[in-house]
Amino acid sequence: MSVSLKSRWASGEVTLGAWCMIPEALSAEALARNGFDWVLVDMQHGCMDYETALAMIRAIDLTPAVPIVRVPWNDPGIIGRVLDAGALGVVIPMIQTAEDARRAVEACLYPPAGRRSFGPVRVGMRDGPRYFSEANGRVAVIPMIETAEALASVEEIASVPGVDALFVGPFDLSVALGLPPGDNDGQPAFDEAIARVAAAARRAGVATAVLSNARVAPTRISQGFQMISVTTDIAALTAATRADLDAVRARQ
Repeated sequence: MSVSLKSRWASGEVTLGAWCMIPEALSAEALARNGFDWVLVDMQHGCMDYETALAMIRAIDLTPAVPIVRVPWNDPGIIGRVLDAGALGVVIPMIQTAEDARRAVEACLYPPAGRRSFGPVRVGMRDGPRYFSEANGRVAVIPMIETAEALASVEEIASVPGVDALFVGPFDLSVALGLPPGDNDGQPAFDEAIARVAAAARRAGVATAVLSNARVAPTRISQGFQMISVTTDIAALTAATRADLDAVRARQ
């Protein structure tokens, strides 16, 4: 069983990951074998359904990378299903308030810490009988901070017991701040939002996480982020194939 992200964050480590939008287990495995600390299956904006996400989690399990899932919504049904499939972290989008965060925690954790239903069929095959006793200590609960409402409540969200990291969604957060979607470093509103999330996380003793890329990731590391995506499968595929094509054409 891979080392949990929660324990690595607690020791101050930075964990780097890859983001899967393509509905394919083989590409998820290929990414995971490149040495990433975690690989995320994006069920919110990615193109996969539950059965494909299950296959992708199983493929990631063949490697040392930790399988993470971004669910489509803060819904206990799908959260429970991806955890039963083997996800060891759940990124929950569009969290607005501390109450939203509490509901996410309840969906992710077994009683008494939460209200997750017991039925780990697939993950029980992977981890055995010890899964139930260890799950709450291993599953990372990661609400997203990506709206003006969430930013206004970020200190309360960070303080909810069971929250392990605050995930900045830079695209939606930028839009909420009246900026174009993307990394808007250098824009005062964006920089202030990043600083506020980071400060709230530090005070609450939780990690910060972010969707990023190879160009911006060093900046995020310097800002104290501990869960940082380096690439997406689509971006990596597009860049590599374009570079190969351009290299051959340049020799024609």
